[in-house]
Amino acid sequence: MKNFIKRVSAWFNRYSTIIKIVFLLVMIAFVIYEGHSILQEINGKQMRASLASQSPTQLLILTALGLLAVTPMLTYDFTMVEFLPSKFKTSYIIKSGWITNTFTNIAGFGGFLGASLRASFYSEHATKKQVLYAISKIALFLLAGLSTYCLVSLVLVFGFGIGKQDHGYWPFLLGGGIYFPVVFMITRLNNSEFFADLTIKREIKLIVGSCLEWGSCAALFIIIGMFLHLHIDFASVFPLFIAANVIGVISMLPGGLGTFDVTMIGGLGMLGVSPTLATVWVLLYRVFYYFIPFGIGVILFAQELLHRLNRFLDDIPANIVQRSSQLIVTFFMYFSGIMMILLATVPNVVLVNPLYLSLAPFTLYFLGQLSNVIVGCLLIGLARGVGSRVKKAFWPTVILLVFAIGNTLWKEDFPIPLALFLCFILLCLWLARKGLYRKRLTYSWGALITDAGLFVGSFVVYCLVGYIVGNHHHRFQMTNAYLLPSQQMWVVGLIGFVIAICILYGLYRFLTYANLAWLEQPFDGQRIKHVINQYGGNEVSHLAFLRDKKIYFYTEQGEDQMVFMYKQKANKLIIMGAPFGNQAKLDAAIDQFMLDADNADLTLVFYEVGESLTMLLHDKGFDFIKAGEEGQVDLLNFTLAGKRHRGERALMHKFERDGYRFEILQPPFSDQLLDQLKEISDEWLNGREEKGFSLGFFDKYYLNQAPIAVFRDHEQKIVAFANIMPTGDHKMTSIDLMRSSNDAPSGVMDGIFINLFQYSKDEGYQWFNLGMAPLANVGNSRFSFINEKIAHLIYEYGDSFYSFQGLRSYKQKYVDKWESKYFVYRKNNSLVFTMLQLLAVVNARPKQS
Repeated sequence: MKNFIKRVSAWFNRYSTIIKIVFLLVMIAFVIYEGHSILQEINGKQMRASLASQSPTQLLILTALGLLAVTPMLTYDFTMVEFLPSKFKTSYIIKSGWITNTFTNIAGFGGFLGASLRASFYSEHATKKQVLYAISKIALFLLAGLSTYCLVSLVLVFGFGIGKQDHGYWPFLLGGGIYFPVVFMITRLNNSEFFADLTIKREIKLIVGSCLEWGSCAALFIIIGMFLHLHIDFASVFPLFIAANVIGVISMLPGGLGTFDVTMIGGLGMLGVSPTLATVWVLLYRVFYYFIPFGIGVILFAQELLHRLNRFLDDIPANIVQRSSQLIVTFFMYFSGIMMILLATVPNVVLVNPLYLSLAPFTLYFLGQLSNVIVGCLLIGLARGVGSRVKKAFWPTVILLVFAIGNTLWKEDFPIPLALFLCFILLCLWLARKGLYRKRLTYSWGALITDAGLFVGSFVVYCLVGYIVGNHHHRFQMTNAYLLPSQQMWVVGLIGFVIAICILYGLYRFLTYANLAWLEQPFDGQRIKHVINQYGGNEVSHLAFLRDKKIYFYTEQGEDQMVFMYKQKANKLIIMGAPFGNQAKLDAAIDQFMLDADNADLTLVFYEVGESLTMLLHDKGFDFIKAGEEGQVDLLNFTLAGKRHRGERALMHKFERDGYRFEILQPPFSDQLLDQLKEISDEWLNGREEKGFSLGFFDKYYLNQAPIAVFRDHEQKIVAFANIMPTGDHKMTSIDLMRSSNDAPSGVMDGIFINLFQYSKDEGYQWFNLGMAPLANVGNSRFSFINEKIAHLIYEYGDSFYSFQGLRSYKQKYVDKWESKYFVYRKNNSLVFTMLQLLAVVNARPKQS
């Protein structure tokens, strides 16, 4: 007997594929034969009438019930993830479960499709074995509810006589009823490792979920029959429905397609339902339980595929869609706002203008002049927020567009193309929502000129029209086509402009306000000193103590790593020099600063930075122009011996003979000394204004941060001074303020420099920074860019307002190395505006204390 069983088993395994194919063909042939017989009995006219008898409300209710009937199947997915090591979001499980279950309902292919989809959705951070085991455990209980209802149906048929007309299906009910007890006994009595994590709690959860699944679809089927107003015993439908599903499962056809339908139509005929009404009943069940949920699943599946494709392509497709949608919405809002303001300002002109009339079908409009003015101005104001990708602009824009679109379409004869176009605009706004990420709006000069030009220009034109309408003795000769119909209408529009200006001001305050702690960072000298002491500074780090610039700290794990000094002008953060601190964190620090600035609708500009930093910034989307050259003195090899410094050597001997003495004073300094230095500084300025940002100015706090070099005459009176700029790393030093009184001897500047070279060399410094020679060696080549050639012309012929060449010539006698410095700005920024903003910052009068 054992040998016979083995031979049969081996034969079945060898020909299992052929057996399955033959079985499927037989089932398909049976469905075709029975379906042909049923179709001959169907009355097409009666079917159309039955379908048309369902009201929109009933169809909506059935749609909701159909979606509700599918939801118990999500229990399988929520239980399955408990077997896996990964953690998934609830929303992701719902989406994945909905896709898997609705696809399986339509095309299960014996569970292969469901297993494949679940393996794809839940394989993250889990091995193939773990996923396969989890799917297998879930698959065991997919039919637990159907098997349970088979047993219930047997009791109803043979115990209570309910559905006795269907007693011919009892073998299928009996076979289906055996499945669940067998599976339950195997899982509970088997002590293998496979079932170790299948606890009784999880098993009960799966059983309850399966019972809810099959019970809900049976309830939906019966409710559909009630909606058809059929006078039959609906309790008898339940055993028939369960038996038909068992037959559908056995057939292995996707969704039991054909086998379930034929069985139900035939069984309902035994209950007195005509083939036509039975077909309508089954068709509606297919629509509301299978097709509508499947349609939602297709949408979710497409979204998931697009999400994965987008992730594979580093978010490039999503960025393209978001940016394109944002630009479309921005353009539409500007366009509609301008069109509405034109209609309110000069209605007689635009209503006879062919161009306006051709564009009018693609915009919004209101019947009242007041509403046109207000909504038009708000559209332009919010368009700036959307165009600048400000997050807070989204919901006000949604509300305004929905209100304006609703008003535009609130007519019985509104054109369908316009409705579709406006729906497309709303879709674009929704697609652009994730691209609106900035925390606030910051106006650039270009944006300010554009928006101000629109508002101010419209208001001026409107006031001019009102003046002409109200003053009949004016000297302007204009036809009535350019005028408003009456002065009363003009007053209404003027009220609209006033209201719009008030609303726009509030909108501007709303969009531009954001509590950004880093942007309002108060000056903290101790933090700056800590960074310099720990990591070292650079040639400009000492300028931080001027307190005329804001400070940005880049921190990691609560520890300051790098420091940026900057001033804001419009939407630019103009950074003075290279950031100082832990240079190993330079790349990360720049990225973080760019991110924080971008979130505030700001952009970075770097002034006087070296080649290496310029190239790093160029890789991050910056462009650059050479700002000049910085002179550096090699202290280790500096000497007055030789022909090069023969004049300076003679000058130093003269100072020595005349009793002049160089001295280094250490802080803190007394008020008496600072007052004496202030007098020298004022004499040197001779009424000129101090400058800040890249240059130091006389400030007591600033001067108290480092030693001061002084030059005394034979009476010990200070006649000149210079404050030293330490860098913290003892490689390079420099000076900032260098000022002399009217009593100072000629050449005192050289005397201070030469003494400082020697002092710095004795202190262990390697280089002395003599500062910038602006525009030096900029645009020399015939192939230089036009803006560099313009800079070269300024260098060659601009000595009348700034001694460009004289400054370089003076420094050249000491400099051993010239290092290029650059002005670096974002590629999409206007160089003209950026340069003007830099000049405004550099020439701004500093606040002195």
